[in-house]
Amino acid sequence: MSAPTQTSTPATGFTANVSRVLDAKMRVLDGDLPRYLLKAGLAGVLITVMLLANYLVVGLFAASGMPGGAVVGKVLGAGVFGFALVFIYFLGAELATSTMMVAGVGAATRRLSPLRFWKLLGACMLGNVLGGLVIAVLIRFSSVLSGSTLEYVGHVVETKLAYLDGGWAGYADLFVRAIFCNLLINLAMAAVYNGQVHSGLGKALAMWASVLVFIVMGFEHSVANAGLFLSYGLVAPIDWAAVVVAIIVAFLGNTVGGALFIGVPFTHLDAAHS
Repeated sequence: MSAPTQTSTPATGFTANVSRVLDAKMRVLDGDLPRYLLKAGLAGVLITVMLLANYLVVGLFAASGMPGGAVVGKVLGAGVFGFALVFIYFLGAELATSTMMVAGVGAATRRLSPLRFWKLLGACMLGNVLGGLVIAVLIRFSSVLSGSTLEYVGHVVETKLAYLDGGWAGYADLFVRAIFCNLLINLAMAAVYNGQVHSGLGKALAMWASVLVFIVMGFEHSVANAGLFLSYGLVAPIDWAAVVVAIIVAFLGNTVGGALFIGVPFTHLDAAHS
């Protein structure tokens, strides 16, 4: 198969750094698919475990009866989940939502054809979901989802699937919340890749803060939602058809937020200043 047409990229800066990341991803994806799926599976595991930890904190505070407990729990739980992206980045795992920005740069620089754009995102999402499924199966044979945690998670699942009951307005709400989610995530990743944040602590803080904000704001993350639905659905009744639709809508919204709102425009801004 012939190599995709590429435009020239600068030797340094955002586009160059992301292009090197993209090339590394594609080498693994094209040359060793099981290894790529394993790296993506690790991200799904980390996202699902940290998300459940988030809901454990929220559920405990919500059930405590303390004044403002639900609000305090939501913020503290979001702070816990904020470390998920940090672990994924420093462990070299493959997360679909941050890969969306990388794929957007690949599309903007013509390093990726449309087919390879969706091949990359599809394979990454598949691995993420499989990682979430591993945790969901383990959860099924434990008492992790029980008591106040199970009650709160059930409420969250009901809220997320309720978007689909609102007709086109509900679908649009879910889609836009997914755009905002990945815009925030990839603003942090753009700061990591633009070469201006050099310390590990600075990178970690950028990623942690972006995730904390999107959780507090109630934005929608397709990988986290997949892990949530799988974990809950193996211990309680759930509408699996609605789950699939909700994940697809969030995935497409995340793609717009990461690729079209960050990857493509930041590539052109980088080219304009090179």
